[in-house]
Amino acid sequence: QVQLVESGGGLVQAGGSLRLSCVVSGSIFSANAMGWYRQAPGKQRELVATIGSGARTTYADSVKGRFTISRDNAKNTVYLQMNSLRPEDTAVYYCAARPMSTGRWDYWGQGTQVTVSS
Repeated sequence: QVQLVESGGGLVQAGGSLRLSCVVSGSIFSANAMGWYRQAPGKQRELVATIGSGARTTYADSVKGRFTISRDNAKNTVYLQMNSLRPEDTAVYYCAARPMSTGRWDYWGQGTQVTVSS
């Protein structure tokens, strides 16, 4: 059974930083692409950043230059470093895994709340 557990959310002032972590168990972590999504109240879930098994990264335009996704395969963990946070970054952030075998975002964490005050 694959499980994803996020941590690191919280309340921060605009301009501040947070680092989210997501620990994956029950799968071959290194074979998965990993991603961070977010969902703000009343809005659709959006893709924030991805990192492939080969460490290639992609970012939403809204976070480029401010957020950095990384992975530590030895720890089965993916991170999202968020700098220069803005009130519009307020959302529930979800970690997701995309196995090479399916090519779909099959596995999700429970989410962690990030709130940025102005």
